[in-house]
Amino acid sequence: MTSKYPASLANSLDDDDYPAYTMGRAAEMVGTTPAFLRALGEARLITPLRSEGGHRRYSRYQLRLASRVRELVDSGTPIDAACRIVILEDQLEEAQRINEQLRQAADPATPHEAS
Repeated sequence: MTSKYPASLANSLDDDDYPAYTMGRAAEMVGTTPAFLRALGEARLITPLRSEGGHRRYSRYQLRLASRVRELVDSGTPIDAACRIVILEDQLEEAQRINEQLRQAADPATPHEAS
């Protein structure tokens, strides 16, 4: 069975950074309002790409960040603090991933932990 979509589109949809979601759809998926997503942009947590028409487009990665901020805000954390927490969590996760790669490169015979 062949797809009616080009392979590049199918690959893009598997990409966590591909800006596949409109603001309305993104807000619906996160369970919030477009204004909340705009506030995250103003706080510089996420910077959505713009379509040719100038509309904001969000990736799955950005929606995961927005969802985490929403959880923190719903539990009483101010939005600025929630954004900073999420940034730090994301940086820590990236640092741990890099450390694991460096460990594996330094000693490929050592089994690594599954995350």
